[in-house]
Amino acid sequence: MISVHRSDDRYRGGDEAAGIDTRHALSFGPFYDPDNLRFGPILACNEERLAPGAGFDEHPHSHTEIVTWVVEGELTHRDSAGHSTVVRAGDVAHLSAASGVRHVERNDGTDPLTFLQMWLAPLEPGGEPSYTVVPGIADSTPYALPGAGAMLHVRRLTEDERTAVPDAVRLYVHVVRGRVGLGGEDLGPGDAARITDARGLAAVAVAGPAELLVWELAG
Repeated sequence: MISVHRSDDRYRGGDEAAGIDTRHALSFGPFYDPDNLRFGPILACNEERLAPGAGFDEHPHSHTEIVTWVVEGELTHRDSAGHSTVVRAGDVAHLSAASGVRHVERNDGTDPLTFLQMWLAPLEPGGEPSYTVVPGIADSTPYALPGAGAMLHVRRLTEDERTAVPDAVRLYVHVVRGRVGLGGEDLGPGDAARITDARGLAAVAVAGPAELLVWELAG
């Protein structure tokens, strides 16, 4: 079964005066929908747009696996465990909040920043926080989150190129750029498909190149 969720239907949040525009795919903070709380282990999928100089001051997280994908611009990350990095387009950043961590996320550059941030529930609570960045991850190198029973696949397609998506109990597919055909559905930038019991599906780039993120979920 495929359920399509359009970019324009996301909950609008953020703080316009502070240069923050946020779009939530699932219930988040004051945007509560009892029928849209999570999809498998995915708790949040937020599109964030930060103007130059804007950002999120230090704030806490715990018992959450947080994966960040930069669409354009550069994201500065600092946390209470001593990590300080700049995340760029094509990098996968993974903060395992574990028993608790505080961090800062900012656009310290001169250009607008757009990034996608996905929160996943861990299989087990606790542990020590950690932070990992994989620079310029390749399409052929999936990123595993065993602590959440999940695997992230990046797909960059040329026009009319087709790629198989994994067979899985659940798949969450997010189109970063371009247009994608998937299971008879047409998906544009920011659109997502939530798929249960995926078997034999393929994605194809329509009318130009495309980039998509595919979450393979065990439960």
